[in-house]
Amino acid sequence: MSVTLKLYNTLIRAKTAFEPIDADNVRMYVCGPTVYDFAHIGNARPVIVFDVLFRLLRHVYGDGHVTYARNITDVDDKINARALRDFPHLALNDAIHAVTEKTAKQFHDDVAALGCLEPSVEPRATDNIAQMIAIIEKLVGNGNAYVAEGEVLFDTKSMADYGQLSKRPLDEQQAGARVAVDAHKKNPGDFVLWKLSSHNEPGWDSPWGRGRPGWHIECSAMSGRYLGEVFDIHGGGLDLIFPHHENEIAQSRCAHGTDVMANVWMHNGFVQVEGRKMSKSDGNFITINQLLDTDTFGGRKWPGQVLRLAMLMTHYREPIDFSIKRIEEAERLLAKWPAVDLADIPSSTQPCPIVLEALADDLNTVAAIQRIHALAQEANADSPLLPLFAASAALLGVAPEKTEVDGALAEAVDALVALRLEMLKAKNFAEADRIRDELSAKGIQLKDGKNAETGERVTTWEVKR
Repeated sequence: MSVTLKLYNTLIRAKTAFEPIDADNVRMYVCGPTVYDFAHIGNARPVIVFDVLFRLLRHVYGDGHVTYARNITDVDDKINARALRDFPHLALNDAIHAVTEKTAKQFHDDVAALGCLEPSVEPRATDNIAQMIAIIEKLVGNGNAYVAEGEVLFDTKSMADYGQLSKRPLDEQQAGARVAVDAHKKNPGDFVLWKLSSHNEPGWDSPWGRGRPGWHIECSAMSGRYLGEVFDIHGGGLDLIFPHHENEIAQSRCAHGTDVMANVWMHNGFVQVEGRKMSKSDGNFITINQLLDTDTFGGRKWPGQVLRLAMLMTHYREPIDFSIKRIEEAERLLAKWPAVDLADIPSSTQPCPIVLEALADDLNTVAAIQRIHALAQEANADSPLLPLFAASAALLGVAPEKTEVDGALAEAVDALVALRLEMLKAKNFAEADRIRDELSAKGIQLKDGKNAETGERVTTWEVKR
């Protein structure tokens, strides 16, 4: 089936047909985490959204023809502060390493539990300092940046069309960087490319003295190194349009002399929790790890696949209210879908054309899920449809997979299922319901049916992932 992808491009505020620069190497860059703390549910949204896009691009262009880069920011003032707070007994570099390694590992564990594929490459800021310095030297040489009191700042007025992405007039913009900016800027909107480091801050040697990079320059360096001066798609959250992505564009275009940095800019909408902006002071700041492994939210742990489905039930560009009600709705939906062994599905099986068309229309996951649910209902009664359902759900990363069960557990479950059937025959419905709820709490899904010949109740079960 020939598929025409249409993607909404923030740069032009329109949805257009996607045409890759090179169909043999479609390139996408997405801003990853700053590893000073565990990732929260708002951080999860772009990871899930662009994982779906990664899967779709691989389906359309081939697994080996898509390069997905998602960075890790491991140099940042927040990291420095956390290192000094949590590991005061360690040398600074050792303390920073302790913070970043712990949080990066947790991030990887969390997003894997959400069903996300690993990106093709995951560059770290600290491994690309030389590339950052090289870009800054170009900007200074081109007259787009200047040195002031040992720091280097980008001169926003040196770029005639600065502000194309955010559509904000230059005189209304404020400086944007995660590191502090002193009052020695030529223009209010100028931002830091390189900042001096004190003795108790990490630093690297540079033509401007020992220092560390500003936030924005990191992504320009890493995307340029791994994807080229101009690439296909740049993604991230809506909150990154200004200043981060705007300043990435300014740095990259001025350094390389290109008309664009990326041809398509995609941004997912904001995430609220229970109808409010997420905030630690309001007590509704929820990390992915808390959802997966604690009873902080809703008094229980939540399966990663349920969280993923809950996130995809809203179109990626729309705001989302992440609530207990929404997660429960996703869980109920997923419980109605048949579990499959993806290894048994022929590799030649194609997703349902309606699902593929929905995703090709600017990642319309809402319409795709509706069709997948209809397929699930049909597949329950008509097993030949299982491969079509499985391939379609797998394209979104939401195919419920069968879980291997050891013999002892299977015997225990079979005994409880038999006991429940006895309770139902005895019309002891309260005890039958108690057994069902006990099994459900342990991840065992019961399905009641009838024996076609005798008409007697038959109960099968499966482990919910």
